[in-house]
Amino acid sequence: MEYAHLGRTGLTVSRLCLGTMNFGPRTSPQDAHAIMDKALEVGINFFDTANTYGNGRKGWTEEIIGDWIAKGGGRREQIVLATKVYSTVGDRPNEGRLSAYHIRQACEDSLRRLQTDHIDLYQMHHVDRDTPWDEIWQAMEQLVREGKVVYVGSSNFAGWHIATANQTAARRNFLGLVSEQSKYNLTCRDVELEVLPACREYGLGVIPWSPLAGGILGGVLGGVEEGRRAGEGVRRFVEAHREQVEQWEKLCRDMGEEPADVALGWLLANPAVTAPIIGPRTMDQLNSCLRALEVELDEETLGRLDEIWPGPGGPAPEAYAW
Repeated sequence: MEYAHLGRTGLTVSRLCLGTMNFGPRTSPQDAHAIMDKALEVGINFFDTANTYGNGRKGWTEEIIGDWIAKGGGRREQIVLATKVYSTVGDRPNEGRLSAYHIRQACEDSLRRLQTDHIDLYQMHHVDRDTPWDEIWQAMEQLVREGKVVYVGSSNFAGWHIATANQTAARRNFLGLVSEQSKYNLTCRDVELEVLPACREYGLGVIPWSPLAGGILGGVLGGVEEGRRAGEGVRRFVEAHREQVEQWEKLCRDMGEEPADVALGWLLANPAVTAPIIGPRTMDQLNSCLRALEVELDEETLGRLDEIWPGPGGPAPEAYAW
């Protein structure tokens, strides 16, 4: 396993982050526990979840992780545990978003479900345009003082949200955001305009979610009968972009690599990226992801990938102006 610092912090995390969104809805608790044990065995120490994962049973995924932690054996001490706050968790007022009221309650609920006394990386799942940053940081600072949160991160933020958040945190002499979890893959490169530059400027580690574009980059032309790659959204994308997908899969065949490994390898080759989130549904899927750490992409291959899956043209404003 390879490791890197999370952004500008001294925290060391594995270059692959174990995403747990499938745990519960698509992966049984027993199988999820086995996957987490295997992840530790191969050196993955970065686990990501959210307080609403569990499909119709919000918080179920955190409960599954908590039951795994409760088995002991140093499980909690070996992982960097990340979860999220923002989404609505109930029908009453203030059971969502980023008011200080909700942040406090959501943190306590996550700690209970996860059966731990602290969250290593507490991520805001979305920006809250209605709550002032001073209020948000007041709540996060209190959780840090109490030892319930170690670092704070963001998810699905725009570049200017990152700048505003960290400028406000600096005025309060607070560390601020240390990571940003963004949708980022070969088919979706909008974050290259302003989010990645903002992360570099403010020292945030980038944690891409959906690195395989919901299965589109995982080898869809072979005829998948189950899982996300068999979904209607993937089929529509392939119909609309068949030539690109064909070129993509041919390039991977010519390299002698699986498409999923090349897609992950492309993200890992970006200095701004700390760790793509892999979301294995099965043990086989976890094992297959490990090959990505060994994929090497030369300049010619990177150029060919840019031709097949063009990005926005670099950072703003040069991507669209002089």
